[in-house]
Amino acid sequence: MLPMVVRTTILLTMSNVFMTFAWYAHLKNLSNRTWYVAALISWGIALFEYLLQVPANRMGYTAITLPQLKILQEVIALAVFAPFCLFYMNQPLKLDYLWAAFCLLGAVFFIFRS
Repeated sequence: MLPMVVRTTILLTMSNVFMTFAWYAHLKNLSNRTWYVAALISWGIALFEYLLQVPANRMGYTAITLPQLKILQEVIALAVFAPFCLFYMNQPLKLDYLWAAFCLLGAVFFIFRS
């Protein structure tokens, strides 16, 4: 069986895929619809995010601290967002994004080092 942190990471990654689409895909796919139609569709997508995120956080909290869980989630969110932004939304890649990623790796280092 996979370690709890690995299972948590997998569930949070899947959760963040749904979250990213719920938060941002409407900008591309529903731009011709009213905001409340986009909101209702986004809420429907977000339901699946919560069905994965809640158990992931409950499992993760048994193995790591709450601050570690939060930093892990933020890093996963941005790791999911980057390819979504580049490939789905066709946004350009900038060198500053790499520097921001290094800062996040620093946050991971400091929160997990003890």
